[in-house]
Amino acid sequence: MFGLDAIVLAIIALVAVAAGAVCYGLLFSRMETEKKAANRVSRVASNETDRVKVKAARDRVQEMSKRRKSVQDNLKDLEKRQQENTKRKLSLKSRLTQAGFAITPAKFYMFGAAFGLFLMLIALLAGAPMLVVLALPVVAGLGLPRWILGFLIKRRQNKFLNEFPNALDVIVRSIKSGLPLNDAIRLIANEGRDPVKTEFRRVVESQQVGLSVPDACARMTNYMPLQEVSFFAIVIAIQSQAGGNLSEAIGNLSKVLRDRKKMKAKVQALSMEAKASAVIIGALPFIVATLVYLTSPQYMIILFTDPRGHFIMGASAVWMSIGIFVMRNMVNFDI
Repeated sequence: MFGLDAIVLAIIALVAVAAGAVCYGLLFSRMETEKKAANRVSRVASNETDRVKVKAARDRVQEMSKRRKSVQDNLKDLEKRQQENTKRKLSLKSRLTQAGFAITPAKFYMFGAAFGLFLMLIALLAGAPMLVVLALPVVAGLGLPRWILGFLIKRRQNKFLNEFPNALDVIVRSIKSGLPLNDAIRLIANEGRDPVKTEFRRVVESQQVGLSVPDACARMTNYMPLQEVSFFAIVIAIQSQAGGNLSEAIGNLSKVLRDRKKMKAKVQALSMEAKASAVIIGALPFIVATLVYLTSPQYMIILFTDPRGHFIMGASAVWMSIGIFVMRNMVNFDI
């Protein structure tokens, strides 16, 4: 009985295996076809996805190229305008504005003429030679006021450079706290220190008459022609064209300006010895001539009374001027 049951079970198992084999043999080709079709569909789908990704990547590259070209064109335009402003001879009115004066050129000329006449009167009362009396008003009325104006412009620019990085830090903190750039600039125009306050106030006034922020910042170089101001205008122009983190860009600019200031101070300290030597060498002939005149006037008075002495003094003045000019260029460094 047990042996018969085992035979029956074996027959059933063999029948099941045979049936499975027959089914597999009949369905194998269909399964392979469905598998190949599924693989083909997946490949087509992946190709479509890759095509979409490639197209998206190509569009991003084209967009970045357009933005880069726009930024480059804007920078070239800014550089061109700055070069034109540098080459263009500034009028007296522009120089008075850069010095922070509110007077007109006519008043400036009147002041120079009055100062020249005053010095001429003093020279007449002192009994100076007629050549000195006639030359002194020209030199004092035209040359000295312009030299003083240039000195005041340079001093105002140095004050601006000392305060400008602090103003940029205030703009960075204002932007990080949520204020827009216009409000940050207006904050400097109201709460900053002169001359930074005055220049940013001009930017605000330019915006009020319809100029954009980049154009208003670019106009700042007309009143404060400094490389640091040009850097600021370029940063604002790039941000308006390409976007990005404005607070980080202005913060980096502030750090660059501070490092630039430190480098200038270091170069000035290292060149002080050469400048002192140049001053001593330039003043030595005058000191020696004064000492010789005090000890032996007859050796020096002939230079003022004899025509050959006049020629020698004129040639010496020319050579001394050339030497002083060369030494000045040797000890001055631009950063």
